[in-house]
Amino acid sequence: MNTRPQVNPGPVEDCLREPAVVDADGEIIVAILAGQPSRFRLLYRRHQQRVRSLLFQLCGPSALDDLVQEVFLRVWKGLPRMERRAKFTTWLYRITCNVASDFRRQAGKRRQQAETLQYEAHTLAPAPDLLELHYQDLVQRGLAVLKVDQRTVLVLHDLEGLAQKEVSEILRIPVGTVKSRLFHARQNLRQFLYQEGIAL
Repeated sequence: MNTRPQVNPGPVEDCLREPAVVDADGEIIVAILAGQPSRFRLLYRRHQQRVRSLLFQLCGPSALDDLVQEVFLRVWKGLPRMERRAKFTTWLYRITCNVASDFRRQAGKRRQQAETLQYEAHTLAPAPDLLELHYQDLVQRGLAVLKVDQRTVLVLHDLEGLAQKEVSEILRIPVGTVKSRLFHARQNLRQFLYQEGIAL
């Protein structure tokens, strides 16, 4: 007869048994929730560049540092409530998209005016050796003319390289809707670039 006492796992041990907590992000999150808040800087270092890149594509350069800080502030506050089975990067992208959406609602008109002034300044300054920067600016202006929902899907899928299924999880929309928005976004961006003299 086995008389070995049964030990109930504590919260940390219980978390470690969850299927989602098998990667480096999951291990860091377990440590944070177990009383090691200093480990949060590891999450920041692992993902801040990805978050910054996504925010730049969705919102442009304006207030970029503040937006990155807002994302990770929401991550910090939300970690205790994050579903254990959720993929951290999917949850992180969702928070980033929400921050970008809030920013666009609050500062959309000012951002568009700033982009217009910035473009006019570029056209006054000849720079034949800065062709690559010109195309980067062109893509940014092309993204700016898209509807918000189309732009978000295009950035996540085509520029960030996420699968359509993960995009649907991040935005909480059906995969079919992702495909439809992606099709129209590409079509509208292609039309914008054609009007600018670039045929794809």
